[in-house]
Parts: sequence; structure tokens; C-alpha cells
Amino acid sequence: MRIGIDVGGTHTDAVLLDQDMNVVAGIKTATTADVTGGVVTALSTLLEGSRLDRGRISAVMIGTTHFTNALVTRRRLARTGVVRLALPATAALPPTSAWPAELVDAVRPVVRLCHGGHEFDGRPISPLDPDELKRVAADLAAHDITTVAISSVFSPVTAEAELAAAGILRAELPHLRVSLSHQIGRIRMLERENATVVNACLLDLADEIVDAFAAALAAVGVRAPLFLSQNDGTLMDAEYTRSYPVRTFASGPTNSMRGAAFLAGLADAAVVDIGGTTTDVGVLTGGYPRQAGTDVDIAGVRTNFRMPDVVSVGLGGGSRVTRRPELRIGPDSVGYQLTEQALVFGGRTLTATDLAVAAGLAEVGDRSLVRGLDRDLVRRGAAWMADRVAGLVDQMRLSAEPLPVVIVGGGAILMPAELPGVPEVRIPGHHGVANAIGAAIGQIGGEVDRLFLIGSQLTRDDVLDQARAEATDLAVSAGAVPSSVEIVHVDEIHVNYLPGNAVRVIVRAVGDLDLGRARTPEEDPQWATT
Repeated sequence: MRIGIDVGGTHTDAVLLDQDMNVVAGIKTATTADVTGGVVTALSTLLEGSRLDRGRISAVMIGTTHFTNALVTRRRLARTGVVRLALPATAALPPTSAWPAELVDAVRPVVRLCHGGHEFDGRPISPLDPDELKRVAADLAAHDITTVAISSVFSPVTAEAELAAAGILRAELPHLRVSLSHQIGRIRMLERENATVVNACLLDLADEIVDAFAAALAAVGVRAPLFLSQNDGTLMDAEYTRSYPVRTFASGPTNSMRGAAFLAGLADAAVVDIGGTTTDVGVLTGGYPRQAGTDVDIAGVRTNFRMPDVVSVGLGGGSRVTRRPELRIGPDSVGYQLTEQALVFGGRTLTATDLAVAAGLAEVGDRSLVRGLDRDLVRRGAAWMADRVAGLVDQMRLSAEPLPVVIVGGGAILMPAELPGVPEVRIPGHHGVANAIGAAIGQIGGEVDRLFLIGSQLTRDDVLDQARAEATDLAVSAGAVPSSVEIVHVDEIHVNYLPGNAVRVIVRAVGDLDLGRARTPEEDPQWATT
């Protein structure tokens, strides 16, 4: 049996699934300022309600907003060294130049430009200078810096320069924690470098969070392996999370979409996740979220690592309703204070939930408290919300073919059984905890995303076979059952702005979690020594 937990801005949800992936129990608790404390509360409530023997739990999967919140609030970020291997090129625009000033102040990066890097075809721009990197190591030590981000021009083509530089720096500073850009981002130097610096400044926090979650499991008597959700719908174990916390960004919407696919039995659909404050709309392709094809802005920083293609608006169960100068619902929300401020709960604020109850769409609170609402206002408000969601679904379509829609989240009560222009609407059972279900059913994945040069030595088939094999190996090494791994996504993009026959190949493989190889938190050597 496994437990899935998702920490949202308003609620922390938890579900218990049996070995056949049936939902045994699910609960929804309020998210607290101390998010880890909310996880303990959710776990305790779930386990006490189900009266389950803790020894039967084989794994715990958690989707968390800890790292996103840290970046957005500019708190708990480690001072970071940034080493770019590119001289004599790229000196005109140093790292973090386009970052928000307050974020730069929070990270206080020590930036050093060094020789190295490669052209698109693997030819070196300039040789790596070991003495130069040793001086950088001395600089980092003088500033008491323990984390560093290393980026190199075209490192997704060849990672040789980044790996060599990391080896030199670690030889000088054995305690140094290193993030390498070819393991984080994609083609395009600045955005890939940004993602790597973001990852590096979160490494210390990653240790704290993983240790806190492990302690939370121990506090409720669970001795099962711990996994965290990634933003592509797969899982990573606690040890991997310590090195790649940036991969948890946007895991909340991803979990909801995966949970929706599981509950509705659909592999291709649009998913509408309505919470207390926001509505997220994304598209499932083959049971996994469609990935964004453009740069993604994270807390004011442009990055290009993998992220789900999701559009979010301020519409949820706690959204405030205003009537002047015209009817509008959201983006302001009462959030987690819904049960105190909404009319149906005896409050004085007109919310989207009040309109849904008055329109007969939901049975929550005391309906008698909204009987006096203007009927025209209720009708127009319900129609406004339905039209808003239908418009978002239409916005996410990439073809004229209509998509079925699956609606999940606690705010699903706001939606009618039919939406304008939508051929099919499903609101499945357990829709309120779909995000936690998405975390619980997570698989293990491996992804290859890099440039290949097709020519006399490598044909197109050779390149695709190599990429598929590498992605499969990555999934197995990450903890997937070898026999269960399958290729779920293949994409070829011809890079016309580069000379020669350069092709960007993206291949993603996923497989079932091999719990026989998973380690409990106590078996993680780093957790055991902290």
C-alpha cells in the first residue's frame, strides 16, 4: 500500500492506495504556515482514520511547494558561486544579469567567467585552464560558499568541460556541492544557466526539507521509502531530491493532471484543476502532461528546464465576487479562510462557492444563507465561471479536434455538468484529492534532451535508437523496473540556425517503481548522519 500527499496553497491532501491502486481513504486538511507540520497532520489523520498497520505501507510520495515558495519569497536561499565556461566568448552578458534585483540580493552570487566551452559540433571554444579554476576555488572558499553552478556553452552536446571543471573544483574543495547545467536545462545558454543557479541555491534547503519529511514519517511510525514528485509526472527518491530540488517546481498541477487521467480513465484530455484560489488548465498526452515548448518564467527568472504546459487564472472556490462596475469573480480570494468568510458558512463575503450553492451546483455549508441572493446574479455568475473555464480549455487546444475535459480539485463544485463547446465533461469520484492520487501513482522516468549531428557516421535511426536506449537506462538507474519501462514521448526538432544537419532529440521513458530497490529514509546515509 502507498500514501500520496500533495501540499497546496490552501489544502494539504493525502490518500491511501492499495496494491491494485484502488483508493482506500482520502482526506483534506488545511495547509499551515509550517508546511511540514501540515504533512504530519495529514498523515496522522489518514492513518488514524483507516486504522492501517504502518508496516503495510510500501512507499510515501509527496508533492511539495517548499522550493517554489522559497524562490518566490526570496528566503532560505544559499549564497551561490556561478562559474561560466565560455571565455573569450559571452563576456558581454554575465550570469544573473536579467534577474530581479531582490533575488540577486538574496542569492548574492559570486560570478566568475572562465575559459572553456564548445561549439555546436563539439569543437572546443578554448581549452580549460586548471590554474584559473583553482583560483576560482580559492575565491569560493574565501566567500564561505559551499554550492556552485557550472555552465558551459553547448554542454548538452558535450558535457566534457562541465565535468572536468567540477572535478577540479571538488579536488580543491571536497565539501563543494555542484550543479551542472547539462543535467538541469536544455539548449540555450542563459536560460539553462539560470535554471542551474536556481537549483544550486536550493541545495541546502533540499537537505532540510528531505530530513524534515523523513522525520515526519518517523513521527507517525512509517518506515517506508520516501519519494517526491517531479514536474513531468514522475517520481524521484529522497537522495535524488537533494541534488535536483528544482525538478519539484510545478509538481502540483502535474500531480492533479496525472490523478485526473487515472480517475477518469483517459490518456488524452484537457484537465481543469480548480482549487480554493486558482484554476489550472493543462493537456494530457498519453497519460502525461504536455510539456511547455517555450521558456518558463520562475519568480522573475527565465529558465528552460522541463515544465508542464499549464495556464493558471485566479478562479477558485474562495474567489471573491464583485458586481461593480461589472460582474467579476476573482482573482482575489479568501483562500483558506473560506469556511469563515463565505456566506454559506455564516461569513459576510460573497464567494464563488456561494454562487455554486445558490445555483444548485453544490451542497456545502448552509444553503438557506444564500436563498436571498439575486437570482439573475446567481445565473450570470455561474455562466461567467463556466464560460471562463471553457475559454481556457479552448486556449490550450493545438488543433481543431475538441478535447474531453476532466474537472478535478475541491473547486470542481463550481462547474456544471456541461461546458460551452466541450463535447464531454467528466467529474470523477475522489476528484477533490486528485493531486494526492497523482503523487501516489507516480512512476519513475528518464529523459534525454540534446543535440545530435546526423551525417555519414550517425543516421537518423542510429540517433533515435541511441536516445531511446539512454532514456531507458536513465529510468532503470533511477529505480524503474526494467521490464516495465516504455518510451512515452519522442520528438525531433531540426535546428536550422546551426550549420550542418543538427537535430534536437527529446525522448522520455517511464516505468513502474521498483520498491524492492527503494531505500527507507533511515537507509539514506546523508539522513542518518544529520
